[in-house]
Amino acid sequence: MTDQEPYLIISSDCHAGLPTEEYRPYLDARFHRDFDDFLAGRERRREEMTRLGIRNEAFAAKWFQDNEEGLRGGWDTAQRLKELDGDGVAAEVVFPDADAVDSQTAAPFGVGLGLSGDQDPELGMAGAQAHNRWLADFVSEHPERHCGVALLPVTAPTERVVAEVYRAKESGLGALMIPSMWVDKEPYHDRRYDPVWAAAAECAMPVLTHSGAAPRHEYGDHLGIYVSEVTWWPARPLWFLLWSGVFERHPGLRFGVAESGCWWLPNLLWFMDRLYLGAHGGKKLSPFQELKRPPHEYLDRQVFVCATNTKRRELAQRYEIGVDNILWGSDFPHPEGTWPDTRAWLRRTFHDIPVAETRRMLGLAAADAFGFDVEKLTPLARRIGPTPADLGQSADQATVEASWARSREVGRHWLTDHDFPVLGASS
Repeated sequence: MTDQEPYLIISSDCHAGLPTEEYRPYLDARFHRDFDDFLAGRERRREEMTRLGIRNEAFAAKWFQDNEEGLRGGWDTAQRLKELDGDGVAAEVVFPDADAVDSQTAAPFGVGLGLSGDQDPELGMAGAQAHNRWLADFVSEHPERHCGVALLPVTAPTERVVAEVYRAKESGLGALMIPSMWVDKEPYHDRRYDPVWAAAAECAMPVLTHSGAAPRHEYGDHLGIYVSEVTWWPARPLWFLLWSGVFERHPGLRFGVAESGCWWLPNLLWFMDRLYLGAHGGKKLSPFQELKRPPHEYLDRQVFVCATNTKRRELAQRYEIGVDNILWGSDFPHPEGTWPDTRAWLRRTFHDIPVAETRRMLGLAAADAFGFDVEKLTPLARRIGPTPADLGQSADQATVEASWARSREVGRHWLTDHDFPVLGASS
């Protein structure tokens, strides 16, 4: 591979879903009456979203008008491939809910991005299975380009959850999305979930959370509170799983946090490592009896972040986070994503990042995490992918590498004995 070879780009965070009413054929017939009731409440829910400011009427009208054709890619495979090709994206990880403005492609009974631990166990599993059946059909048309994320209401009865893991795997799906909030059910440190983690590891299906769910009833119409916390809820299961020894007991389990950025991870990792490695508070509390290694080792072995719209600030922290732990995502077809201007966005964001590291973050790390076949995707990437020159990256990679040498050397400063650039070694 030459430095100017086009990038193999894999988006670790995209979305697809049928217009909600079209899920009926995928839903068990005994739930059709409940589904009719759910559909009947859509207008009321939309009005409530508008009242709370979650939905901006003027923005919604312009968004759908300007992107009418491309938005059909939320469920139409031919249109979707056209949009992915236009963005230079060879493959994708597919989460639910294509429409993040009007919620017109929500999975039945609100089990898409709003999947939560307090949903009715019967309706929740029924809605999840309906979406999973459709998604399996959807990704089967071009399986080399899509990793479908099955919805998994993990707080339901364990035997049903485990059965759905195996069913989803057999149907061709490649990952699992669990609720970021368990609400009134057992937290994820509870041993009742161990059979689920074991099944996911056996099936080589990463388990993920995704931003969306939050205790919105607490916020009223103060959306600043919501947006300040929305990335915290999907991150929270990470430390429940880590400190309770889930990663130690299930070394084959991979866990990812999607569309929550990765800006929060360096300080969290620094803090957790300090506790484990003998900080004063850790000596007093002894919080790590379930662990046999420091937190950063579990992170590097089993955890990744689907860092949608990865920011410049986050890239500057990549040696603390771990380059291989950052998986870029476009968020197609959501308006907060990079589509339909992904190529320009990549140029603005990655122009001074070393090519080898860019290849990992834009695609190769996701290929490892989700099991994409790089050999099959490479011819497509050569046809549609942007080159380093297209991203404004210098052909003089030795100079680019040298410009980051100090940051790379410092890395995780609490482990390398290098001074932290601002606060000093004592931090």
